[in-house]
Amino acid sequence: MEAAKSDFDVRSKEVKNIVVPIKDSLDRYDQHIQAMERSREKAYGGLSQQVLSLVETQQTLQKETGNLVKALRVPHVRGRWGEITLKRVAELAGMQNRCDFFEQQSAYDDNGIMRPDMVVYLPGNRQIVVDAKAPLSAYLEALEAETEEEREILTATHSKQIQSHMHKLAQKAYWKQFSPTPEFVVLFIPGENFFSAALVKNPQLIEEGVNKGVILATPTTLITLLKTVSFAWRQENVSENAKAICELGRELYTRLNSMAKHIDKLGRDIERCTGTYNDVIGSFERRVLTSARRFKDLGISLPGDKDIVRIEPAEKKARKLDIDNSK
Repeated sequence: MEAAKSDFDVRSKEVKNIVVPIKDSLDRYDQHIQAMERSREKAYGGLSQQVLSLVETQQTLQKETGNLVKALRVPHVRGRWGEITLKRVAELAGMQNRCDFFEQQSAYDDNGIMRPDMVVYLPGNRQIVVDAKAPLSAYLEALEAETEEEREILTATHSKQIQSHMHKLAQKAYWKQFSPTPEFVVLFIPGENFFSAALVKNPQLIEEGVNKGVILATPTTLITLLKTVSFAWRQENVSENAKAICELGRELYTRLNSMAKHIDKLGRDIERCTGTYNDVIGSFERRVLTSARRFKDLGISLPGDKDIVRIEPAEKKARKLDIDNSK
């Protein structure tokens, strides 16, 4: 019995020696798992907070977008927004208001008053007429469409509205009222998205507009157009300055030529005066001083007993102006 108990104790110790390291390893593994779980919960908590913040931002953005869409549905607000965008585009192109372009300039014809949103002045006294009243109501409604089918219908309506407005501008023929001007009017669409949506439904829109004298322009394309106009203005100024310099040079040459003639005439007059002076001296010497010197020979004393000063003739000639001398 004692031997069995002793053997049991020995085996118990052996089993314990085997089990204890396993228990320690499991304890460490459990602690590691708990630490990982705490880190995961912390990370998920931060992620949840970020997602919540993103949702709130998205809701705010949707609300602001809704307010913007609602505001743009009002015709006069939408029109004013287009006018402000158009003016900003012109300023970004380097043009000055009431110098390079005028806003709301009126013109009259048989049908009444015409007031385009902007008239841009070109070199050579030409003008470009810009209209910023592109219809956007259907596109704004498409943004709030609940189904894809409804969105497609509204987008197609938006394309037709742009096309219809383009036809109206062609019928008005703005370019005939603002003379001289190129035979086209620019229809300004205040956003690339508005233009691309209309173009998707009607790819021939650009070509149709060109044929009718209406150029469709987004902010990017209009800036490019106005930049070209601005460059043309600078080139026109350089050309005008070159013409002014040419005229000034021609006038200066004419005046120099006239002045050279006067100087040459003055030189000849000086030579004539010299000849006359020498003739007077010769006559004075021969006819007056010869007799006057005889007083001394006759014994008449002169004041200071000095001889009459001898007058020397002028021998030097006036220098000729050599205009052809290139040195």
